Amino acid sequence: MLIILKRLLSQIEGVRLLGLKLENGVTSFTDVKTADWYNSAINTAYAYHLIEGFEDGTFRPMDKVTREQAMVILSKAMKITGLKAKLPVQLADEALLPFRDAAEVSVWAQTSVADSVQAGVVSGRSTTELALKDCMTRAEVATIIQRLLQYSGLI
Repeated sequence: MLIILKRLLSQIEGVRLLGLKLENGVTSFTDVKTADWYNSAINTAYAYHLIEGFEDGTFRPMDKVTREQAMVILSKAMKITGLKAKLPVQLADEALLPFRDAAEVSVWAQTSVADSVQAGVVSGRSTTELALKDCMTRAEVATIIQRLLQYSGLI
């Protein structure tokens, strides 16, 4: 997901729309080197608090991203674009009520998952399942980025 986001941001229009500057250089993650091709994407996402990495100081750049992790990143991006501020106040339980797997949401992701669903940027794999522990497909990533930009009034 970060690579697609970086490609989006690296286009001049995308950077200007979000007001983000690409970051290069040394990262805070022990497993991301300056020479790595994804260094700029990770640095940019980290600089804008879209990602945090893991408690052991790693980012694990070659791991797949779960739908739950992607929704946390998305929720943080919604703050940058102003979309989160437009959402009515709603309890996470209410937003996730239609999904039978809502109890599987990790505590650290509950608000972010609820915000992503409430904004309509992310939907379930079905009308009753979020499939939070599944990996997000490239098609899903492209769709949520497009929705994020559209619902935020940036495109």
